[in-house]
Amino acid sequence: MDTATSYLGFRLPHPFIAGASPLGFDLDTIKRLEDGGCSAIVIPSLFEEQITLAGQGRIHHRDPFDPAWAESLANFPAMSEYALTPDRYAEHIARAKRTVAIPVIASLNGTSGESWLRFSRTIEQAGADALELNLYEVVTDLSIPGGVIERQLVDAVRELHQELKIPVSVKVSPFFAAFGNVARHLDEAGAAGIVLFNRFYQPDLDTETMTPFPHVELSTSADLLLRLRWLAILFGRVRPSLVVTGGVATPDDGIKALLAGADAVQLVSAVLRQGPAHFTAMREGLERWMERHCFTRLNQMRGLASLERSDDPAAFERANYIRTLQSWKV
Repeated sequence: MDTATSYLGFRLPHPFIAGASPLGFDLDTIKRLEDGGCSAIVIPSLFEEQITLAGQGRIHHRDPFDPAWAESLANFPAMSEYALTPDRYAEHIARAKRTVAIPVIASLNGTSGESWLRFSRTIEQAGADALELNLYEVVTDLSIPGGVIERQLVDAVRELHQELKIPVSVKVSPFFAAFGNVARHLDEAGAAGIVLFNRFYQPDLDTETMTPFPHVELSTSADLLLRLRWLAILFGRVRPSLVVTGGVATPDDGIKALLAGADAVQLVSAVLRQGPAHFTAMREGLERWMERHCFTRLNQMRGLASLERSDDPAAFERANYIRTLQSWKV
C-alpha cells in the first residue's frame, strides 16, 4: 500500500505531519513525534513582535517604554515570556535538523510584510527545509479595505519567494470575500503551499472584571467542514500544495481531507490529546481504508470528492447550500 505524497517538493511516506504547536519547542518531543510516525514537523511560530523588539526595540514601530504607548502595548508579552528569542529560534531549527531526519519547517507569524521578514534568511541558513508564513491579523481599522490586506499578503509571499531558496507555504485565514482569487494570486506570487486554515482564536469575556481573557479550545472534527469545502474548490485549479489544518481528529477526517484534495494533513489537537503515536494510527487507518476500497496508491483517491470535474462549481455549491437548508425537517 503506497501512502506516499508530495508536499512542498518533499516526498513524504504519508500525508500526516505535525502542525505548529508547543510540542515543537522541545527537542526530545520533536524526536518523539518522529518516532510516533509523523512525516514532517512545523516548528511553532516566531512572531514579528519578537523580531522587531529584539532588533529595533519597537513593537509595531512604537517604543514599549514610551509612556504614550504603554497602554496600547501592555497586552503584548515581555521578551522573557516568549519560548525562544529570535537567535535561539534559529539555533533551535539547527538542532532540530540534527535531531530528526524528517523535514523541519520553520514558521513566521506577523501582520505586515515589512523588514522583519528578512529574518527568514537566518532561518534558511539555520537549515530549515521550508518556511510557513502566517500573516494573522484581525483588521480593526474600519478605513482599510480588504484589497489592501490581500495585496499585503501576496506581496510578502512574492518577497520571500524571491529572497529564499527554500519553499514557502502560506497559512491563511478563510475571511476573504473571494478566497479563490486570493489563492490564485498566492500561486502567481510563488507560494509552494497553501495551508487551510488558520484558526480564529477569540477571547472570552470575564463578567466580573468585564475584560477579555485568552481562551483556547482544541479543535474537533466539527471544524473540518469549511476546510473540506475549499480544498474541494481549489484542487486541480492552483499549483501550490494544499494542506489542511484544524478539524482532523480521526483517520476518517484525514481521509475526507485527502478525498477533497489535500496533499498533506497537519495534526495538532489530536496529537495533544492522543500523543505522538496517533500519527501511526492515522496512517494505519488510511491504509485499511485504501485496502477496503481497492486503492493501491494515495494519488488514486486524492481529489475524488473535489469539484475539479464539475462544469459549474458555483452552481454545485449553491445547489448544496439550498439542499442543506431544505433537508431540515420539523
